[in-house]
Amino acid sequence: MGLLLAAGPPSSLVRAADPNEYRIVAAQARARLVGPDRPETGVWAYDGTIPGPLVRLRQGEPARLVVENRLDQDTTVHWHGVRLPNAMDGVPGLTQPAIKPGESFVYAFTPPDAGTFWYHPHANSLEQLGRGLAGAVIVEGRDPVAVDRDLTWFLADWRLKDTGEIASGFGNRMEAAMSGRVGSTVTLNGQASEGEPVRAGERVRLRLINGSLARIMALRFEGHRPMIVAIDGQPCDPHEAGRILLGPAMRVDVVLDMQGEPGRRYEVVDDFYDGLSYRLTQLAYDQQAPLLGRPLDTSLDLPRNPLPEPDLGTAERHDLTLQGGMMGGGMMAGMGGMMGGGMMQGMMGMGGGPAWAINGMSMTGDGHAGMEPALTFQRGRSVVLILRNQTAWWHPMHLHGHSMRVLSRNGAPVPHRQWQDTVLMAPKDVVEVALVADNPGDWMLHCHVMDHQMTGMMTVLRVA
Repeated sequence: MGLLLAAGPPSSLVRAADPNEYRIVAAQARARLVGPDRPETGVWAYDGTIPGPLVRLRQGEPARLVVENRLDQDTTVHWHGVRLPNAMDGVPGLTQPAIKPGESFVYAFTPPDAGTFWYHPHANSLEQLGRGLAGAVIVEGRDPVAVDRDLTWFLADWRLKDTGEIASGFGNRMEAAMSGRVGSTVTLNGQASEGEPVRAGERVRLRLINGSLARIMALRFEGHRPMIVAIDGQPCDPHEAGRILLGPAMRVDVVLDMQGEPGRRYEVVDDFYDGLSYRLTQLAYDQQAPLLGRPLDTSLDLPRNPLPEPDLGTAERHDLTLQGGMMGGGMMAGMGGMMGGGMMQGMMGMGGGPAWAINGMSMTGDGHAGMEPALTFQRGRSVVLILRNQTAWWHPMHLHGHSMRVLSRNGAPVPHRQWQDTVLMAPKDVVEVALVADNPGDWMLHCHVMDHQMTGMMTVLRVA
């Protein structure tokens, strides 16, 4: 069980003697997000850095993470994608009391899975994440894949004013009913990136994390052939991807063989939004001769994590239908069809009701005590969830505490044995996922476009 503590030692004591122990402080800070000649930005940060400190844990070994709150509002930390005990999940009211200003909370768990995860608040999450509170978690496995370098790109976007400060207007109701708060500036590991240094002939494991509030990314690596080896921390069958789709909160691990020419630069472009393509960064080759003349032919298969395989023959089947949001022509998709004019304004107005629902029910905010589950599963049962997106918008649907085997999308089988905790759904998509409900507790299922979560696209699944 986590413990609430009085404020502890200063943040200079970030690491304790134990390599699996961290002390992390959430507080206001300043960061230079967009280059040396541009003004600094006031941010909220873990240990004063954007992103927060990289948390490195070891698979199967107990970890202890003390989070101290020096903000002037409540916070929590959700360890996104880690299959941990419910009391460590970081949802205020539902799984733990919020961490009050000046207090600390001890998160203690043993990560069962190796892979790429991340951490962020689950209290006032739209603003706290949007002002910078986020960091990467790498759980190191016993048998890592053979590469020359292991890199993490933590991607985030920001809505900045000309002064460099973060624009206000979190929780804009009209935005919330559409694509959410998409920012104007994208950073890679906390800075707008002109180039990332690489060497010809090296093999790199690149861990991509989308820490944005709402921005979906589709990354293309000019002149390179990225091989996807894991999605949301879970190994998959290695496969080449010309375009890497990365919804908010998703992680994709790729292996890149650097086969470019020494001294050249190759663009990494995000072209998800029509007409709004931009250069994320460049792979900047140094002048050195290649390490190797041709790519290694060693296996890219990562060791599988100990995920229970669902029994599709005996699985319960449940439909979860995503509803609401703005349609074309200024209409709101109602829970049973369309609604226009006055009702839409009522929903969208100041202090208006929810903009989204799952199976006709809306849960708003970040989580609170007494949230009634939409579905209850007996522990150990295999479950198939049919997720139906009846809206005109994209939704990265995140389930806490579990990974889901993605079976099919719009009737077509999904290849490569993909497990995900955050499933990106296009408008009108129908996606079938399967899991074993083996982690007891009340678990959030919500859209990770934070505006959508805050305005109703959230529910609770109970494992009894």
